[in-house]
Order: sequence, then structure tokens, then C-alpha cells
Amino acid sequence: MLLLIAYLGGILTIVSPCILPVLPFVFSRAGQPFARSILPMLAGMAVMFAVVATLAAVGGGWVVKANQYGRGLAIVIIALFGLALLLPRLAERLTRPLVSAGGRLAQLAQSGDEPRPGASFLLGIATGLLWAPCAGPILGLILTGAALQGASLSTTLLLLAYAAGAATSLAAALLLGGKVFGAMKRSLGAGEWVRRGLGAAILCGVAAIGLGLDTGILAQLSLASTGGIEQTLINRLSKQAPTATVASANIQASGTNSSLNLPDEGLAPPLDGAVQWLNSPPLTMQALKGKVVLIDFWTYSCINCLRTLPYTRAWAAKYHDQGLVVIGVHAPEFAFERDVGNVKRAMRKLGVTYPVAIDNNYAIWRAYHNQYWPAHYFIDARGHIRHHHFGEGDYDTSERVIQQLLREAGATVPDDLSQVAGKGIEQAPDMDGIRSPETYLGYERGRNFASDHVTQDRAANYTAPQQPKLNQWGLEGRWTIGRQSSTLSSPGGRIVYRFHARDLHLVLGPGPDGRSVRFRVTIDGKAPGDAHGVDVAADGSGTVTEQRLYQLVRQPGKITDHTFSIEFLDPGVSAYAFTFG
Repeated sequence: MLLLIAYLGGILTIVSPCILPVLPFVFSRAGQPFARSILPMLAGMAVMFAVVATLAAVGGGWVVKANQYGRGLAIVIIALFGLALLLPRLAERLTRPLVSAGGRLAQLAQSGDEPRPGASFLLGIATGLLWAPCAGPILGLILTGAALQGASLSTTLLLLAYAAGAATSLAAALLLGGKVFGAMKRSLGAGEWVRRGLGAAILCGVAAIGLGLDTGILAQLSLASTGGIEQTLINRLSKQAPTATVASANIQASGTNSSLNLPDEGLAPPLDGAVQWLNSPPLTMQALKGKVVLIDFWTYSCINCLRTLPYTRAWAAKYHDQGLVVIGVHAPEFAFERDVGNVKRAMRKLGVTYPVAIDNNYAIWRAYHNQYWPAHYFIDARGHIRHHHFGEGDYDTSERVIQQLLREAGATVPDDLSQVAGKGIEQAPDMDGIRSPETYLGYERGRNFASDHVTQDRAANYTAPQQPKLNQWGLEGRWTIGRQSSTLSSPGGRIVYRFHARDLHLVLGPGPDGRSVRFRVTIDGKAPGDAHGVDVAADGSGTVTEQRLYQLVRQPGKITDHTFSIEFLDPGVSAYAFTFG
């Protein structure tokens, strides 16, 4: 099913503005034999994209540098190709030693020559190095999974399926365009003009890629035009969503004494690979034999994780003497969550006293084939997984699972269920009132950005939308939009968001020097009053003092659409993601 979703997502790239810069390279094949020219070129493009994307998702810094050199070389070759098409005589005089590669490619673009599959494949490889499709929901899902789960054959196959989808739609366009090109070339003198037009278009494409337009402005246009279609595909073709609550079994029980049907899901993986353990020496599954174990995958700025913590803490305290061991596996989502000092501070504030494994390398995450924050795995005294649950909710069933596994181990366990009521940021969400999704403020997974442009990894001035639509957001002032976050360069910058939810949270961090950053929140242009969150005063004032999730809005009464704005009075703040409750 994921392969099908990836393939369909690739097909959609034909209507994505991000494909525009490489279209001239591809259409240089129009009118040539499909099997010997078009197919090898598209195959080279798909294979190279899958290889580079796989390495980029799981590799280190050397991959980034190698890809930069490869793109630079590809830009030079394609530029020479376009120059040879546009002005072959001038190109030969000016760059006789260097233009031979472009000249050979130019000869292959002529309909009268017999194309060679190998050369066409190489042209496709160069195109694949330059092709940077917009990371909409489908490609973002694939790349995020690759980064978290590591290199695997399935990752490469998904990326290849995505590229194959793009190649399919491009092939269809080429087959149709080839007839048009053929008709034009049969006209008197049209062949020369078509060749020159392709050369000019290729040089424009090279300029667009060199200036980063394919991953900047065009990327934002693409997300606006195809993101909704891609999300609909995911929702319709996949039965599970990352934010959904999914149980491992259809557990039915008429009362607290009922026996639950808990299937054996196999031996629990080891707990090897943690970079550090907190609140405990390193634990092993072998040493935990005879104990019932609850593994909780979490990260401290995840709002869904924070809202499950009251229950996890309550179970750890209530059933400790009966033989339950709760282990938190902290798998970071953002870079600042890899800092063990940040995790320690968060644990103290959150009252987490049970053992926590710092899984910065996702070793335990991958061993469990996990994909969710939060995720609970329930392990019996024999060391076998008997139940798992993803997301929030269904806490009564989870506690009954703990009770049954403890009874199976011979413990005497009370039948009553814990009465838990989260307070402040840990309070359960109003699911019926949420119509706004989790929204990231970095370019890697950013969506619904409504300011005028995106400049990646460089400071630029932005203008916030005056009347954003629901779930649109924008920046005001001078910001640097990075892969995971947006960072304010000068005081007075703002973030606006049109949302529909009871609670609005924003993951924030102070500047690199750790200095606090003052801010002021407004809702529809006014101070929040009794709609302020726990990290904001009624007049809208607050301070960013550490890297964590801040609750900025909690609406009383009826929930409606509102425009949220936060103005930072000091520079240096980094904003990572909006979440809602």
C-alpha cells in the first residue's frame, strides 16, 4: 500500500511547479524513439534520485558534500548541453575543450541522429542529480521514515516508486509532446528554432536550479497546489495515520475482572544502543525477566507524549511493588532534544522518576520497528510483547492489560482503575474541537506557509499575511528558515497562525547564547485575557527561557476560528512546531 501511495505521489509531480526547471532537460528527448532514448533517460533520472535521496536520508555530512559536488558537475554539463543547442558555433569557439560533453548531448537531442541508450541514461543521471521534488505529505512521510528507521531496502523501494511515478507522468507528457514537436520540425525551418528554444529553456532551468528556485518559491507553490491531493491519497489508501490511536488487538471486556485476549506478539527486542540511561543503571531484557515491562517511546516537546505522562506516572507508582517496570525511551524529534541536559531538566519538571533510555541514535526505536510518538509496548514476565498502543487515549484498556499481565506473573493486583486528571499542558485535548493539524516551521516539513517566499538557511525579510485562511501561517520581520525551525534575526519579528482548537502550543527555544526572549501574544489583535495558556499572562506577555513546548492559548467556552499572533521583543528565538489540543 505504501508503494502504491509513493507511486501515485510521484505521478502528481507533473502538476507540481518544482518540476518546471528540469522539464527542458526531459523534453530534449521529445520526438526520439521511446525504448532507446526516452526510457533510458527517465530510468537514469529515477535511479539517481532514489540513490541520492536514500543516502541523504540516512547518511552523514559526507553525503551532503558529495551531492553538492555532483549537482555542481551536473549543472555544468547540462548548461553546456543547453549552450550547444542554443549557439553551437559560439560555444565551440569559446569553450572548445569543455563543450565536447555538452556537444555530444546536443547531438543526441537531434531527431535525425540514432540515440544511444547509454548516453541517454547518463543524461537521466545528470537530471536526477538536479531534480529536487517538493517535499509534500507523501515524500515527507517517506523521508521522515527513512531518517528514523535507518537505511533499508524498503526505503529505497519507496523512493524508487516515487521516482517511477514521476517518470511515468513525464513519459506520458513526452509521448504526447513528441507528436507536437515532430509536426513542428516538419514545417520549413522550424527544427532549428525548436532546437534553439530548447537550449534557451535548458539554460533558464539551470539558472533556476542554481539560484535555488526549485526548492524555494516553487516548492511553496507546489505545496499549495498538490499537498491537499497527496494528503487525501494518504487518508484514503492508508488505514493508519501517524496521529491516529491504534491498538494491537480488538480487546473486549465487560468488566474489570474480565480476561483480555492478549496475543503473543513475539519476544521483545533488546534495549541495546541507548547512549545514556537516566534514573537507573542500564537495563536489559534478560535482567527484567519475571517483571512486567511497559516501554514508552516519547520525546519531551511532543504534546501527545506530554498528555499521556500523567497516566504513565500513575501506573509506574501504583504497580511498582507488584512488579511493573516502566521504561521511557526518549527518541528525539528535534535537534535540541538530543541534548541530555535538556532532557534531564524536562524530566525534573515533568516528574518523571522511572528509568529513561536516551535513544539519540534510534537504536531501540528501530529494534521495535516503531513509527509513533507516543507508543506503548506491554511486555509480560517471560519477555514477550503482548499488547501495543499508539497515540493518546484508551487508558482504561492499557491499565487492564497491565493488571492482567501482573496477575499472570503471580502478583495480587487491585481491580480498580487509576483516576487521572491531567492539569495545565498535560490536560486531555478536546478532540471534537480540533481542526488544525500539527504544523512545522522548518522547510523540511513545512506546510501552509502564507508569506511571500522562502529562503532556505539564509536570513531574509518576510511579510505576514493580513488575513490568513484557516491553518495558514506566516512570518513578519527578518527570519532564517532552517530545516527544522525558523530563527528570528532581529527584534520585533512575528509569527501568525489562523487556527481552530481549544489549545495552541508552540515549540520554542532561546538564542544560541541561551538568553531569554520576551514575547507578546494576541488573539484577533487583542490580549488573550482568560484565553491565555499556562506560559502566558492574561495581558499576553511571556518569556522563552528554554527549549521546550509552550502552551500559549487555552480557550474557555465555545471554540471558533481565531488569528493567533506572537511578537518577539528580542532576537534569537527559534520556533519549531505548532500543536493543538
